[in-house]
Amino acid sequence: MAKYIEAKCRICRREGCKLFLKGDRCFTDKCAYDRRPYAPGQHGRARKKVSEYAVQLREKQKTRRAYGVLERQFHSYFEKAEMQKGITGTNLLIMLERRLDNVVFRLGFANSRNQARQLVRHGIFTLNGHKVNIPSLQVKVGDVVAVPEKNRKIPVLAEVQEVITHRSCPAWLEPSGTDFKGTIKALPRRGDIQFPVNEQLIVELYSK
Repeated sequence: MAKYIEAKCRICRREGCKLFLKGDRCFTDKCAYDRRPYAPGQHGRARKKVSEYAVQLREKQKTRRAYGVLERQFHSYFEKAEMQKGITGTNLLIMLERRLDNVVFRLGFANSRNQARQLVRHGIFTLNGHKVNIPSLQVKVGDVVAVPEKNRKIPVLAEVQEVITHRSCPAWLEPSGTDFKGTIKALPRRGDIQFPVNEQLIVELYSK
């Protein structure tokens, strides 16, 4: 599978907003976007005339990179969202939120979505009592994500539990930190997604 191995802070600077790709570092003075809030490269500070297509493309790239999804898979999500009832853009965001790696991150078991994806791939979590290693798996109402007792002593999990104090869990999830588990109480709604995104621009881009 393709993997981005360059500096993640360059992505935030390129997209013009914090994507929190490095977890708690993004909340400190070390955040590269806070120090240099302009695009990377020699001409990063230059004023450029931005076309309508460029605005739509940047919105799509920003959303795709925030959730750590590759282009083909992101487009597949859009096609599925388009076939569902309701607003296409909202359906797209809800499917991204329902990814298992995002749920692990939102429950506070990982410092970033990238770390959550890695932990899921290593089989650290169970879903309804069964071991899973597919980050893109879509959770349903009533599902329970948990860490088996044998995996609770992993240093990464202990570190995350200590440092995460600023992140609030969304209303559609019910965490139980002492038991290392979380329950999906309901499906996410548009209002639960605090990520700054204009999904209509993505719909317009793919509808051309």
